[in-house]
Amino acid sequence: MTATPTHTLLRAEGFTCPSCVSKIEKILKKLPGVSDATVHFATSRIEVDHDESATSVDGLVSAIKKAGYTARPSAF
Repeated sequence: MTATPTHTLLRAEGFTCPSCVSKIEKILKKLPGVSDATVHFATSRIEVDHDESATSVDGLVSAIKKAGYTARPSAF
């Protein structure tokens, strides 16, 4: 039985161009348990569907930080 993915919203800072969007999405989609990642350039919002037992919210934030960007959990 597969776990229901967690839908996590993050606010991002530091990206200035649309190419940053694909870079962040690629990095997140390579993480274990991540089934989908969408970066909204205009709103600086990142939506990630992931198995929290494989990659935690802190793991998502850490991967984004390693790519040179700042992200933090967001309620909306």
